[in-house]
Amino acid sequence: MAPQLGKIGAWLNPAHDDEARLKYAVEAEALGYGTVWLGVGVTPVAGLDLVERVLDATESITVATAIVNMWTNPAAEVARSYRRVVARHPDRFLLGVGIGHPESITSYQRPMDKMVEYLGQLDEGGVPADRRVLAALGPKALALAEARAAGSHPYLTVPEHTRRARRALGPARLLVPEQTVVVDPDPVIARRIARHFLTNPYLSLRNYVNNLLSLGFTEADVAEDGSDRLVDALIPHGPPETVLARSVEHLAAGADHVGIQVLTDGWADPMPGYRAIAEVVRKVI
Repeated sequence: MAPQLGKIGAWLNPAHDDEARLKYAVEAEALGYGTVWLGVGVTPVAGLDLVERVLDATESITVATAIVNMWTNPAAEVARSYRRVVARHPDRFLLGVGIGHPESITSYQRPMDKMVEYLGQLDEGGVPADRRVLAALGPKALALAEARAAGSHPYLTVPEHTRRARRALGPARLLVPEQTVVVDPDPVIARRIARHFLTNPYLSLRNYVNNLLSLGFTEADVAEDGSDRLVDALIPHGPPETVLARSVEHLAAGADHVGIQVLTDGWADPMPGYRAIAEVVRKVI
């Protein structure tokens, strides 16, 4: 079985260095978050060293990767590292893998073939399908997640995508979207932080833009630095009750768990936001 995730997790961006995220993860566990998601990007992390450090420093929280990039992390090495990690922590690690986006990898070709090949190599390396999730947005990737993984970890989506993904995955697979938020009552400040994050780089990446267009956003919404409608839909902002409400919408739409990413101005410490959200989680979830 896949590790227990709880309903709400803390999704930690790699813009925060490993030492900071180790500290944040320890506090996230104390605050009651069920899972800490370690953002990766294209960085080579096949040794899974930070995963093991976080597991060693904590007692019960599940640790998940979001995501190990298939182009920059050889599957055989990831599988060896996975076996090492689960030998020490058998029930607390969920491996998130995916292909990232075309613009980040010069050798990016035939993504479906790469995903199928990579998952097969993980199989050969002893990584069970029910201990891994696939970053999946579109129908083909979601179908692969349903067939070859515990489920899907979509990124930068809205509850309508969660409803569609649940139908694609069926009732038995994990659906664990990420939800970015800004915990700030000032809409001008919050939108500035959110828009900077969204436009650098996501509105220049065709897989994310195409997904947003398929969800009913318009070319005007995704043009330049994005419309207020788009920014507010993707990155809710306000007091903790308001930002948590969007994660509750994902859960109502069929998500099993939501990993919340707290944005701050200039990548300052996100833990004040996580503390505030945790207080509300204890009341409503």
